[in-house]
Amino acid sequence: MTDKFHIQEIAPEEIPEPRRPEPSKMVIFGASGDLTSRKLIPALYSLHLKGRLPRGFTIVGSSRTAYSHEEFRREMRQAVEEFGDDPVITSKWAPFAEGLFYSPGNIKNAEDYEKLDGFLRGLSDEGENADNRLYYLAVAPQFYADAVTNLGAAGMTAENDGWRRIVVEKPFGHDLASAQALNSTIHQSFGENQIYRIDHYLGKETVQNIMVFRFANAIFEPLWNRNYIDHVQITVAESVGIGERGGYYDTAGVLRDMFQNHLLQLLTLTAMEPPIAFEATALRDEKVKVLRALRPIGVADTAERTVRGQYVAGQVMGEKVRGYRDETDIGPNSQTATYAALKLHIDNWRWQGVPFYLRSGKQLATKTTQIMIQFKCAPHLMFSSPAGEGLPPNLLGICIQPDEGMHLRFETKVPGAGMTLRSVDMEFHHRPTFGEDALPSAYERLLLDALQGDQSLFARSDEIELAWSLVDSIHAGWETDAAPELDFYEPGGWGPDTARHFIGQDGRRWREVCGH
Repeated sequence: MTDKFHIQEIAPEEIPEPRRPEPSKMVIFGASGDLTSRKLIPALYSLHLKGRLPRGFTIVGSSRTAYSHEEFRREMRQAVEEFGDDPVITSKWAPFAEGLFYSPGNIKNAEDYEKLDGFLRGLSDEGENADNRLYYLAVAPQFYADAVTNLGAAGMTAENDGWRRIVVEKPFGHDLASAQALNSTIHQSFGENQIYRIDHYLGKETVQNIMVFRFANAIFEPLWNRNYIDHVQITVAESVGIGERGGYYDTAGVLRDMFQNHLLQLLTLTAMEPPIAFEATALRDEKVKVLRALRPIGVADTAERTVRGQYVAGQVMGEKVRGYRDETDIGPNSQTATYAALKLHIDNWRWQGVPFYLRSGKQLATKTTQIMIQFKCAPHLMFSSPAGEGLPPNLLGICIQPDEGMHLRFETKVPGAGMTLRSVDMEFHHRPTFGEDALPSAYERLLLDALQGDQSLFARSDEIELAWSLVDSIHAGWETDAAPELDFYEPGGWGPDTARHFIGQDGRRWREVCGH
């Protein structure tokens, strides 16, 4: 039986409410798209139900689709009913819908921005709604430059009569050069303090809890270094294939799709030094220091420090699964990696000599995101153990999803004669402790932060560019004769055999389920 911490129940009324943002309005470019329907409007409606939106808050959708205000409201209600976590109650929906408006426009047409600006200024006269604006680019990346350039040209970025902020979705560029070019374009219209580059992983409660776990608990931080930690594993596994994203994925691959953003963000939070305060500049400074300390992976290093794989056709739970090269819009000889494993080193005082193993892939055994900390073994074993076996290491598992929580594995004595040892777990799970509805969607947190002007959980330009530098160097190596061979793997497992050999040659193994 698993041992568990005794967790004190916390009543909802004991959880303090965050401050409410000041009056403002939000413009969603790409309002007829999936992101708006599946994520943004359901998250905003949930914030409305919790009383966390600004007073007099209005949301203006904009896209080429010809909606009236009422048609847009009906579409958004249907979206919340289909994709939202909260039931749509007419008495609750009505005041939210009153703040939903629609202004049709072509993101490439400068004249449409002038019309939008006039519409927004007209809304400023209603009630206590000030002319603070949050622009959200829920459009394809190729339209980002058009949107910010036209906003700037229309005078819609100047903060003369209220603040102006812009949220940019990932992917932020497809390599270092394109990321730098996009940063340059955006900076011509917006200051860095106005830009919110969003990565929904940072909005997850369990990701934010990494910082609380490390810096609010004195029992762990003294051990968080090369003296006590043997190595760190970060896994983002997906149990599905690429779906209908073949056109995008075959030009991106797993490194651009997952490592440049999600995995490196988790790495920085795990490895960074304590910031002087939980505020944007201090926090992002420490994350950037980690990225600057990453040992480069040159062309000659890729075979030794990276693994790449691609899933083939197979069966999962009796169901046939197509191979990657059989997916829509994928060529028969595609060399795109759907799985990768990296061995990274952070060359600083805290982490010198501690390897960080990162892996991610499609069509794996289960969907999970986790960070595993393996501590060094005790220096001397005074207890008996089976022949050829040493003392198992202590493990700390931080489970980001889907079973949000933490697992601490340590050794204890089995009751009875002798000194027989057994590994046991102490566990903490978010949902049983705080309630089934206690974990808001990542977009709820990030939208609220953007409205409040808190950039702590958003990436800075130098952070983006440093991450791309690492990914670009690996891709450069993969395109040469020094590249590791593309290893094929069947769906429903844990990736190619080379990944096991990759970590096994260091005398270590992958921890494939959080806490195990």
